This record gives sequence, C-alpha cells and structure tokens, in this order.
Amino acid sequence: MHRRQFCLSSASLGAASLAPAISWAQSPIGSRPGYENLLILVELKGGNDGLNTVVPFADSAYRVLRPRLGIARDQVLQLDDKVGLHPALQALMPLWQKQELAVVQGLGYPQPNLSHFRSIEIWDTASRAEQYLPDGWLTRAFAARPTPATFSADGVNIGSQELGPLAGGARAVALANTEQFLSNARLAAPASTRNNAVLAHLLKVESDIVTAADGFRPRGERMQFKTEFPRGAFGDAIKTAAHIVASGEQSGRPVAVLRLSLGSFDTHQNQAGTHAGLLTQLAEGLAALKSAMEEMQRWDRTTVMTYAEFGRRPKENLSVGTDHGTVAAHFILGGKVKGGLFGATPDLSRLDGSGNLPYALDFRSVYASLLEKAWGLDSTAILGGRFSTLDLLRS
Repeated sequence: MHRRQFCLSSASLGAASLAPAISWAQSPIGSRPGYENLLILVELKGGNDGLNTVVPFADSAYRVLRPRLGIARDQVLQLDDKVGLHPALQALMPLWQKQELAVVQGLGYPQPNLSHFRSIEIWDTASRAEQYLPDGWLTRAFAARPTPATFSADGVNIGSQELGPLAGGARAVALANTEQFLSNARLAAPASTRNNAVLAHLLKVESDIVTAADGFRPRGERMQFKTEFPRGAFGDAIKTAAHIVASGEQSGRPVAVLRLSLGSFDTHQNQAGTHAGLLTQLAEGLAALKSAMEEMQRWDRTTVMTYAEFGRRPKENLSVGTDHGTVAAHFILGGKVKGGLFGATPDLSRLDGSGNLPYALDFRSVYASLLEKAWGLDSTAILGGRFSTLDLLRS
C-alpha cells in the first residue's frame, strides 16, 4: 500500500503540498514495531568539517595540513590518547562522561560525490553513488512496517519544507512554527463534497492535516519545561521538538521521527569563528534536548543522530577554510546509547589522489544499526543490501 505525505509552512493552509489522495496505511493490532523509540535526526547542512569536530590531535600530519586552522592540542576536549572534541562542544562532555554519546568516525560511502545536492540525496535515500532512488530510507522503513494508526504522523520536519529521508510517501509533516501549524489546521472544516471530486480530495487532505495537528495539540495545560533552551533558530527548533514530543505523550498520539537542521557548515573561507559558533549551537541545543527529554522521562526512548552530505578536505585552503571532502565523524546520543568511539580514527598519511580521506565505515551501517536495534526492523530490504551493524544501543 502506498503512503502519502503533506507539508505545511507557517504561512497558510494554501502553502500545503497536496499529494495524491491515497489512504494512510495502518498497522494491524499486534504488529507494532519499536517506533515508541523516538529517532531525532539533526542535519548539519553544508558539510561539517569532521577533522575540526573530532580532532586527531596525536597525528602530526594534522598540524602540517592545518597550520592556521588546526585546533591547539591544549584546547582539545580529549576523548582518548588520539582524538578529542572541538572546545566549542563542551556542552556534550557530560554525555560522553555518562557514556551516552557515541562518536562514529570515518563515515562515508564508496565513490563519494562532492556535490551538495547529490551527496545529501545519497544520504537521504541510502542509495549507492550511481543509484537514484525516489524515496527516503525512512519512508521505505515505514512502508515495510507502518507506524501504528494512533501515531499522529511518521515524522515531523522542523524548520524547513525539505523532508529528506522522509520524502517520497511517508506520513510526514514539514512545519516551521508549531503554533501557526495548529492555528492553520483548525481552519480545515467539513463541507459538502457531493458531485465535487476535487473539493472532496482537498478536504480529505485537510482532514489528514487536522488529524496530525491534533496529536501536536497539548491536552490541558502545555508542559512548562524547567530546561533553559538556547536562543536562536536552532534553540527554537529544539524547543519545538520538545513540545511536539510532550504533546504526543499527553495525547497518546506520538511520532516516530523528528528532523531538525543546523547550518550552513559550508566553510570555504574564514572557517574558525563560523565553525566554532555552529558547534556551540549544536552542543548546547543537544544538551537542552537531553534535559527536556529527561524531564518527560523520555530520554531512554530517544536516539539522536547527526549527519551531513560530506566532510571537508583535510588540507586547509588559501582562504583559511576547507573545501568539500569525503568522510566525517558524527554523533549518536541517547539514554540507551553505548557511549564510546566507533569506526576508525583518520590516518592523515593515507589521503587519496584528491587529498581526501578514504571512508572507514559506510554510513548505511549506522542506519542498519538504528533500524534493527531501535525499531526491530530487517534493514536488508530497506537499505538494498546487508550492512554490518554497530553495537550502539543497550537493550
């Protein structure tokens, strides 16, 4: 059975993207997968510099490749005797110390593409480099095993209309402003549709929007978090995510996925200040997200993953920035996450002919790990092949 998606901007119902009128698939009683384990994706738009995020401070080649841009060894937040975090990620250190933060190094894929558009498409669809797929990897997961009928939606994209891994047929909502979304959704009202197929279709779509919106609407008084959310657009997105989860908990109509984004990390020039500011926003936002989830006693049923289209080239450029590269490190965090280092520490003596690092771990191995260990799904058909899984989550 096909699935459909809808988008709603913060402007008006007229901005909704209306897909063909196909009913939502429903999960029969007794076949519910582990979708109560919430997955939160954070896209680092533009391609985050992995080497200045997780710094290989013990590799002497790092200083040679980055004489001006390299992070001083005494500033690095040391994780082991080889690597450490950028100092702007200080807010993540309590999660590392509690073993709730996994750092996965060397993520990439064969035959990497250095186009922003194409590479993020590869990550969103979990395709091979030469393969073009019409739907996102999460859309295929929900097609293989639908979310329960009680869920408001499969996923919510906060902050933009791009659905990324939820594109192509998932029950997905894109919204920039939760309050405006609820206000707009209440405008959808029943009307006579006799002898008017077009109107009937539009009202069916609006009815689906109301259904999803009702799950976001708090029952009784909206939860007042003690957590202090960071200021700025990313902090607002984190706060919106927390309220969506809280409303789903209150209404009994949750979602399986939330997707946020932060950027741009496309730091071709004068990288140092821009990158530090973005990493500060990321770390403080994720720390606030953890705090809010703990207030709801939801942290043990939440897994957060960062991702980006690619990393940056190891050698700094003439503009004291970095150009498009191949691999990068990414973070996975949550109450059930087995903290530690995964993948392989970059060996900067092994650059390819373009001056880039070979990948150590296919990014689809992370997807397979989450699909199988968090949701109990068979990842092989969803990802188009068998990928090794990582021991990322405690049972």
